Amino acid sequence: ETRKILEDEHILVNPTAVRVPVLYGHSEAIHLELKTPLDVNRARALLSEAPGVKVVDSPEQLLYPTPIMQASGHDDVYVGRIRQDISHPLGLNLWVVAD
Repeated sequence: ETRKILEDEHILVNPTAVRVPVLYGHSEAIHLELKTPLDVNRARALLSEAPGVKVVDSPEQLLYPTPIMQASGHDDVYVGRIRQDISHPLGLNLWVVAD
């Protein structure tokens, strides 16, 4: 799906799908490996500017997106828990939810 949506067959995707019975939405933990370093604050700003994306990410307030609190009944994709990956120098980790 990622390759098709972004029209780029060169994107490497290594998914694990787990189906669980939930009443609201979908959730994904995403690990990105980038070509160049990207600061967490810059990543947050870029995602905030993307159409259809809402950033809910305030670690100091323990604020992150959940399917029932933010996504349920909305078309937007909610992103939070944006952080540097401690295992890869060009890695970012994200938590993404949508309904």
